[in-house]
Amino acid sequence: MTKDTERRGLVIERIFDAPVEKVWKAWTDRAEVKKWWGPRIFTAPTVNMDFRVGGKYLFCMQSATGEAAWQKGIWSTGTYKEIVPLKKIVSTDSFADAEGNVVPASHYGMNKAFPMEMLVTVEFEQLDGNKTKMTLTHVGMPAGEDTKGANAGWNESFDKLAEALT
Repeated sequence: MTKDTERRGLVIERIFDAPVEKVWKAWTDRAEVKKWWGPRIFTAPTVNMDFRVGGKYLFCMQSATGEAAWQKGIWSTGTYKEIVPLKKIVSTDSFADAEGNVVPASHYGMNKAFPMEMLVTVEFEQLDGNKTKMTLTHVGMPAGEDTKGANAGWNESFDKLAEALT
């Protein structure tokens, strides 16, 4: 289920056929993140994480096909703001260069309306039958086509996550 509201940002809810501990590990262990980060045609050649409040991450998603920026690699970085084990991860989210310096979205040929920093909240809820409800809220994206693109990208990533969890 996906919601797109200006007040809350992009909200995506997914149910995974895996216990919360396994879904949590998929978000918090770099080897696991590498398996699913990025839309379907992307790989994650670089996943660096200092998973603690105040720690930073630097991820790269790269595609062998498509736009030149995709083939070169699109980098993102942020700082972990809140971590509640097995319940919640809150981090900033920015476009970056390979060294982790924040860059505008236009660096990758994207809409200049993207802010330099957005906020991502991921919440985890254990459900009956060893299933996990995960809710992602991504606040700060410009409305319109960019939000639709981010929605598609996140959902393709979560399709890969579902496969990695099996």
